[in-house]
Amino acid sequence: MSAKRPPFVDAHVHLWDRDVLRYPWLDAPENAAIAGTYRVADYRAELAAWNLVGAVHVDAGADPAQGADETVWLNRVADADGLPSGIVARVELDHPAVEPRLAWQAAHVRVKGVRHLINWHPRDASRRAYPHDPTRDPRWQAGYALLGRYGLSYDFHGFPPQLAGLAEVAVRHPEVPVILNHLALPIPADGWEEWRAGLIAFAAMPQAAIKLSGAGFIAPRFDPAIFGDVVAEVIERFGTDRVMVATNFPTDRLAAELDRTLGAYETLLTGFSDDERRDLWGRNANRIYRLGLDL
Repeated sequence: MSAKRPPFVDAHVHLWDRDVLRYPWLDAPENAAIAGTYRVADYRAELAAWNLVGAVHVDAGADPAQGADETVWLNRVADADGLPSGIVARVELDHPAVEPRLAWQAAHVRVKGVRHLINWHPRDASRRAYPHDPTRDPRWQAGYALLGRYGLSYDFHGFPPQLAGLAEVAVRHPEVPVILNHLALPIPADGWEEWRAGLIAFAAMPQAAIKLSGAGFIAPRFDPAIFGDVVAEVIERFGTDRVMVATNFPTDRLAAELDRTLGAYETLLTGFSDDERRDLWGRNANRIYRLGLDL
């Protein structure tokens, strides 16, 4: 079966070794199912049937003081194993020392971009990691503006009401690739207006891309009949050259097992040509994250 599948470059994976780094968020009771150490060997075993040829590791929520330590550890893992192919590192863009931190990360050839989780919601205090929306903060905007200087992209993890603010920043910096994580996190209970407006704004920016992942945010019971229309709209707006399939594992295990997760995307993408599916499953991630894989 795997031989018939296109080469897969996973655009979003997390590894964690709890003997190496601290991950406080994994101690929450609701995360018990994924709280155990997840090393590259575990990941490769799960992906055995999926023609895995590369993977982008995205900041896995280690202790904020360990952003550099995570990069050091991941480079050691990649030197030994070959994966991850690229790293999206943790850097807080509003940190007083943001520029030296970006410079340090960019000096590591596998680091292709950064992620700074900036979750904030205007109508739900339980979804606020910050007291304000960082996309509207001049200090955060100044940090974002530095990314182009160091050849780094930005991975966005936040809520649809933040897309408008991020779009205002992103359009001023076309030199910074911006990648929307997890289908831009549409949540049906919030309505679709802010999500759709954000999608339209980013689809108009050539430097913007988006990942097919995190569908459990849309349908907690992981029902493709519910999120299939979202996937279709994302691809319709961005085209098949700026959309990337990603596992978000092991985090997405909270919604469904890996084969069920990727199997759902496989089914939803059957109507596309072989060439388009090769883009969606691997070539886009290889190009957007500048991995240099031979695909």
